[in-house]
Amino acid sequence: MVDVPYDRIADVPPAEVPEVELYHPKSWWTQYVFSQDAKVIAIQYSLTATAIGLVALVLSWLMRLQLGFPGTFSFIDANQYLQFITMHGMIMVIYLLTALFLGGFGNYLIPLMVGARDMVFPYVNMLSYWVYLLAVLVLASTFFVPGGPTGAGWTLYPPQAILSGTPGQDWGIILMLSSLILFIIGFTMGGLNYVVTVLQARTRGMTLMRMPLTVWGIFTATVMALLAFPALFVASVMMLFDRVLGTSFFMPALVEMGQQMKYGGGSPILFQHLFWFFGHPEVYIVALPAFGIVSDLISTHARKNIFGYRMMVWAIVAIGALSFIVWAHHMYVSGMHPHFGFFFATTTLIIAIPTAIKVYNWVLTLWRGDIHLTVPMLFALGFIITFVNGGLTGLFLGNVVVDVPLSDTMFVVAHFHMVMGVAPIMVVLGAIYHWYPKVTGRMLDDWMGKFHFWVTFLGAYLIFFPMHYIGLLGVPRRYHEIGEAAFIPSSTHTLNAFITVMALMVGFAQMVFLFNLVWSYFKGRPSGGNPWRATTLEWQTPETPPGHGNWGKELPVVYRWAYDYSVPGAEQDFIPQNQPPRPTRAVQEAAP
Repeated sequence: MVDVPYDRIADVPPAEVPEVELYHPKSWWTQYVFSQDAKVIAIQYSLTATAIGLVALVLSWLMRLQLGFPGTFSFIDANQYLQFITMHGMIMVIYLLTALFLGGFGNYLIPLMVGARDMVFPYVNMLSYWVYLLAVLVLASTFFVPGGPTGAGWTLYPPQAILSGTPGQDWGIILMLSSLILFIIGFTMGGLNYVVTVLQARTRGMTLMRMPLTVWGIFTATVMALLAFPALFVASVMMLFDRVLGTSFFMPALVEMGQQMKYGGGSPILFQHLFWFFGHPEVYIVALPAFGIVSDLISTHARKNIFGYRMMVWAIVAIGALSFIVWAHHMYVSGMHPHFGFFFATTTLIIAIPTAIKVYNWVLTLWRGDIHLTVPMLFALGFIITFVNGGLTGLFLGNVVVDVPLSDTMFVVAHFHMVMGVAPIMVVLGAIYHWYPKVTGRMLDDWMGKFHFWVTFLGAYLIFFPMHYIGLLGVPRRYHEIGEAAFIPSSTHTLNAFITVMALMVGFAQMVFLFNLVWSYFKGRPSGGNPWRATTLEWQTPETPPGHGNWGKELPVVYRWAYDYSVPGAEQDFIPQNQPPRPTRAVQEAAP
């Protein structure tokens, strides 16, 4: 990247279209409940996702108690264990992480970061949240129906998912599939808002190559989701038809309990292809917003411009494109032709290249930076370390020869949680610590934040590093109780108990975090408008928290990119995007 003096900025084009009049709330209900303000909708998304995420946290505790101390808790039987696995996985991947990154951070940050007053379709945006809430309620209702939630595993593979031997095969699977269908409908309404707002509602001077990387990550992930979620939508509808109407999209000819079933001619492998065509892009639908947010956190808290901005943008776009041609590396044991295995192993290695570029650029951004070890920065650094570790084990599993013997072992669970669990949650937490002052006008408590980070970070490694080891020993996943197998040493049981204790400790740290959120809202130190001395537009609003319409009478005008930190010759170590350039010497001499 060529260094350009910060005051040599191209002219800002005039406004092309007049501003659109906002809908102004008429009552408390339309201001805070049925709100069309993207910031309120973002908070609604975040609170709902956090609430259902706490359910998933409790389910993980119950699973770990059973694995760590088998036979101790009589109320956890084999069927319930499978139901806990299914609900925990589905909630964390879909209803928590996707909803937080796109519904929560996307709604709050996109209009503020691109200089818009709101999303372009506020009413549709409101509907998207209420459909998401309905999907969450339908999902939660499975705990209260006869038979309980489905126990088919979070991947919901047929024919097992709808056969009578599977827990929750009656109402559980029907409500799960209905909830997924509702979720995708709600996301589609929100996703169209994000894409159109980024493309059409940017303020003057905010070119695509001046957008913060957070916006690029959320924008690219939204485009991916709009292309990938239809596969899951179709798969859910088809399986629902198989279960309710007796069709045979995924159900082959079967004999159950000695009786020939009515199904015949369906393909269970077809469901796997549809699920993973969604499932692997879903990894990056979560990861790309995380990549963008981490880039902004590192640049801000290291007081240094992001290294290789354009390279970072194109890496995000390349990852998004390549993620659609790697899905079958989840299906090496499904019986695919070896040539296909070679193709998907190769594309899995290729997608590691733009991902590695981003890691190099983060490290080079940190190099010789004025690093401030604030709580957001700690979580950003924790993410980089965790994502690299998880990514390395992903390279092993992307290889057919290694994946086949490790498939369905705890090694896969450990890898998946490092990449898709711990790493994105690190970013979510770092982002909350970073933007909480903008949302509330108050700072979170620093001591509680650092306690939260260290217990979460070290605890996560003490949970999942031993899990890699017991996976290499061959301990299978999704087993209610391992028992005394000849190939499993007794030390495995000790490790399982240790992992369970660490999981409870990490869960306790999240309770400290929630207490910090509530306590700081009432008692926290006032933050001011820009406590981190950041350059991006969301920190330049006239009010904190921003009012309806974000910018008062006049929209901001952007004169530069989002990463003017520590610029030589500047008066301070950051230059906001909306700060006009200094007049040149010729202009100064010509002035009266």
